[in-house]
Amino acid sequence: MATYDTTSPYYNTPFTQFYLDKMVNRPIPVENDDLTFTINLTYQYRPDLLAYDLYGTPALWWVFYQRNPNTLTKPPFDFTANTFIYLPKIGTLKTALGF
Repeated sequence: MATYDTTSPYYNTPFTQFYLDKMVNRPIPVENDDLTFTINLTYQYRPDLLAYDLYGTPALWWVFYQRNPNTLTKPPFDFTANTFIYLPKIGTLKTALGF
């Protein structure tokens, strides 16, 4: 049976041959040194591009939603210009996600 990559939001979610079970969120810890960022037009509706520029892979787009659950709730439609978010550092992600 295949498993999900450590960068996947579904990594902890159980599955069978036929279906994915109820999603188990992968929490991203809040750190005092998280970066603050205001989404600009370059990244509007494109969390994958920001993830690529910050972390080197578009697969980590979902960490912005896990880290900012009160601000970002409807991917990617609420990833709009002038929205203030917190960005976890790559070291935090490596520790939390195990990659």
